[in-house]
Amino acid sequence: MNNKKNSIYPMVFVGMMAAIIYVATVYLRVEVPTPTGATNIKTANILILLGGMMFGGLYGGLAAGIGSMLFDLTNPAYVASAPFTFIFFFVMAFVCGKIANAKGKNGLDTKQNIVAAVLGAGSYWLLYIGKSVITLVIQGSAFAPAVVATVPKMITSGINVVTAIIFSVLLAVPMNKALERAGVFKKMDKR
Repeated sequence: MNNKKNSIYPMVFVGMMAAIIYVATVYLRVEVPTPTGATNIKTANILILLGGMMFGGLYGGLAAGIGSMLFDLTNPAYVASAPFTFIFFFVMAFVCGKIANAKGKNGLDTKQNIVAAVLGAGSYWLLYIGKSVITLVIQGSAFAPAVVATVPKMITSGINVVTAIIFSVLLAVPMNKALERAGVFKKMDKR
């Protein structure tokens, strides 16, 4: 049983959650054109935080990064961003999952989940906006105009962050309790 915890079950959960995140990104999003490039308002961010709360930092992070990166790799407009997408969404779920599952809470403490979601989503927001500003500066923009040009992305990403925090926190405890009752957590270690 212990070998299974460290082999097949985590791969199954990562693959399943990555597929769900990919499908949500493809079908449950609204693309918003901005002067600095398109951005999306999407429900997948809810699932990314929830994955961290349910499966821990490492497995939630891998699912988030892989599922989001697959979207980029299958959409010509986003292919060049795929490595950044993997890293940014991995970090989002990893931070959230590590905090939500710290001290044996297993994503069942709502207050801890709020902190986890805020810090996970906030880390993504900073990485995404930071990359957008740095890209403009590298392309020749001065820093202040680059920040101003990135405001539409700040707003749409802010909507994603707030929505993801609210809904992931509302869903985390019932989902974790259901997975616990189903014996899922006996089959894998949350990392």
